[in-house]
Amino acid sequence: MIVVTGAAGFIASCLVAELNNLGFTNLILVDDFSYPEKQKNISKKKYLMLVERNMFFEWFLANNNKIEFVFHLGARTDTTEKSTLIFDELNLNYSKKIFEICTQYQIPLIYASSAATYGNGEFGYDDNHQIINKLRPLNPYGESKNNFDKWLLVQNKFPPFWAGLKFFNVYGPNEYHKQRMASVIYHSFLQIKATGKIELFKSHNPEYSDGGQMRDFIYVKDLISICIFLFRQQKNSGIYNVGTGKAETFLELANATFGALQIEPNIEFIETPIDILDTYQYFTQANMNKLREIGYTKNFFSLHAGIDDYVTNYLKQNAYL
Repeated sequence: MIVVTGAAGFIASCLVAELNNLGFTNLILVDDFSYPEKQKNISKKKYLMLVERNMFFEWFLANNNKIEFVFHLGARTDTTEKSTLIFDELNLNYSKKIFEICTQYQIPLIYASSAATYGNGEFGYDDNHQIINKLRPLNPYGESKNNFDKWLLVQNKFPPFWAGLKFFNVYGPNEYHKQRMASVIYHSFLQIKATGKIELFKSHNPEYSDGGQMRDFIYVKDLISICIFLFRQQKNSGIYNVGTGKAETFLELANATFGALQIEPNIEFIETPIDILDTYQYFTQANMNKLREIGYTKNFFSLHAGIDDYVTNYLKQNAYL
């Protein structure tokens, strides 16, 4: 059996779709399934069982001899949430328990870290284990992810294979339920449909023009491809960046979204919300050399190609992966 936590969420439900495509139906989907808006993400998926998040460890202990692999992608991902207690419970301590039982029963593990661990990027965006203790995330979400990475690296015992994946700015199908935390592409599509324009944040950093803020945007299909590569390889344990290695501006993103809809661009700049102003990242770009060096050779979707596929085949049709 293959366990997928956060299975009704954005990224994990896309992983389940790809595992189904590859012929895997022996899946145990773990999540808090009480949110109706997330049910469509898994309604057509093939799996063995749904396990509620708060019952998972009890179920795991009873079935550990049947589990072949764990994808731990469940987490609280709201970057505006300020309660460290929530992140300690759902991100840090829950992940520690999963790591410990995977170690105890020697079950391979892939888990989700985050590019939010890099903070302002003063130490760069290299997935080098040596800098993890130096990183200074900008919010409690990033701190919870970095705290788990730091805790893991000082353990004495490990699963037979493990990989922590620092997801950069992910976009793609199955994020309909994420509301404010959905990708800028999703919000841009909704804005165009409602008003004919896209609103982007003004820059409050003199080094960047309005719309010139840059992020490493990765299409969820590329992220899932990396997960499958590591799942199949099961060697070279470590923490890896999961981006494209190429930063793009929000202005380019907006133009690509208009292009996918075959509409002339109409862009307006608005003030950055006060609750994220002090923790706003102006630049992210993954160093992808480490993943390439262990044999990952696939090309990534360009921003234009990814947005075109997302808009044309999913958003315009309200379709799911």
